Amino acid sequence: MKRYAIVPAWCMLVAVLAGCTKDPVSKLSEADTRIYITNHDSTTNFAAFKTFSISDSVAIISNGKLREKTRDAYDSTMIEAIATALTQRGYTRVSKTQQPDMGINVNNIVNTYTGYIDYGNYYDGYYGYWDPYYWGYPGYGYYGSYIGTYQVNEGVVSIDLFDLKDAGGTGKIKSVWNGVIRGEGIFNIPAIAPGIQALFDQSPYLKSNQ
Repeated sequence: MKRYAIVPAWCMLVAVLAGCTKDPVSKLSEADTRIYITNHDSTTNFAAFKTFSISDSVAIISNGKLREKTRDAYDSTMIEAIATALTQRGYTRVSKTQQPDMGINVNNIVNTYTGYIDYGNYYDGYYGYWDPYYWGYPGYGYYGSYIGTYQVNEGVVSIDLFDLKDAGGTGKIKSVWNGVIRGEGIFNIPAIAPGIQALFDQSPYLKSNQ
């Protein structure tokens, strides 16, 4: 699994600014505090996917457990921004009943920051959430081929892309892409567009050949 991150400008400036002020980080804008991280399965041919369906709500995860699923103005804007970005990459949005090649979930992880530990080719567990009943795969588990996690308190937006095309009879759904946004103000609507843009800028391979 390949992993990428955009480190905000303040990380590079702290050393310089520290000599000028006692607390340079306190003067940063919300946008300057944000970090964007993407992970993907390097064995997946994203160009072979043609269709996608995205969950109609956002899962709120607190302390590793699903607290609720919501669809307020923020959630709707986030879902549509992701769908638009995928459409611009050549994928076609369909309903969950039309056998989409990809399924997308959005998780807001509240009071939890997730760090990454590479477990090699298989990790049967995950800090996020997906709903096998929503995607029509009751009884299925899911896995990613890339990361384990650790947690400290913070807020995180996590977007997961699952391969539904090759689920077959394995009883497992594979997570093939994950995007994470963390920092101040990430749960505000104005932060959505630049956040999604940053994640997709890091993921040029996420493009259909149809």
